[in-house]
Amino acid sequence: MKISLSPTRLRRGLTLLAALALAACATLDSAPPIRPDRGAAWVVLPFSNATETPLAAQRAESIALGLLQSQGIASVQRYPQSMQDDSLFDTGQARGMEQAMGWARSSNARYALAGSVQEWRYKVGVDGEPAVGVSLQIIEVGSGKVLWSAVAARSGWSRETLAGVAQGLIKRMLAAGIGKP
Repeated sequence: MKISLSPTRLRRGLTLLAALALAACATLDSAPPIRPDRGAAWVVLPFSNATETPLAAQRAESIALGLLQSQGIASVQRYPQSMQDDSLFDTGQARGMEQAMGWARSSNARYALAGSVQEWRYKVGVDGEPAVGVSLQIIEVGSGKVLWSAVAARSGWSRETLAGVAQGLIKRMLAAGIGKP
């Protein structure tokens, strides 16, 4: 018996397989999305690093900042480097959250993005797949109330970069929280 597939059916089948493969190696648990004022001022607070990877939190912060801007947030500032702890590693606890929230209030920000990095590495083995785990929270600066939160993890294929996997994961998380522009 001979089976023939049209190019359209073959493309659809491959797209479905790719989507299933990606879904199988990523998890995302998110609160319901919020409808933030995209014209309001935002700040990215220092993320905590609960990994063994130096500077993982700063890498995730940088990606999150760029993604917020790419998703239509008009005004985003990052917590000043001069006010951050210089250590390569931290205990996984938020670094000076009270000080950071004070800075956010003095910056007249309406929303703050905070986060934590739980995994940021290449898995040990022949293929060395990238693996990322992140949690994010959107905080209303004036009240300190957490408006939205999510946790997610993703591992990639051996030819993917760690930054690429992290960018895709954080982008998916932010889309779940604030929607697409």
